[in-house]
Amino acid sequence: MNASIEPVLNASEIKEKAVEKLREVYDPEIPVNIYELGLIYDIDVRDDQSVLISMTLTSPACPVAGILPGEVEAKIRSIPGVSDAVVELVWEPQWTPNMMSEAAKLELGFD
Repeated sequence: MNASIEPVLNASEIKEKAVEKLREVYDPEIPVNIYELGLIYDIDVRDDQSVLISMTLTSPACPVAGILPGEVEAKIRSIPGVSDAVVELVWEPQWTPNMMSEAAKLELGFD
């Protein structure tokens, strides 16, 4: 049998892969990924290879509040070696456009 064996990733490699995956998730109303928007506050890779994502939304009334966390969890769980993924929605500090990356600000026309 030629079973392919996935290499075991360390915490920093998992975090790097998580950032790549988060850059694939977009707020449907804003043409910028959630990582560049500054919606991701923390990526915590635990000893058991589970990942806890602390994130926020652009507003508590965001229409994708029920969908986006599940999409983020699914993306993180797809990383080889990740045992589980949990998204914690937080509202402090409140998100502002100042939290966007320079690339996101340029793309959206912010100075």
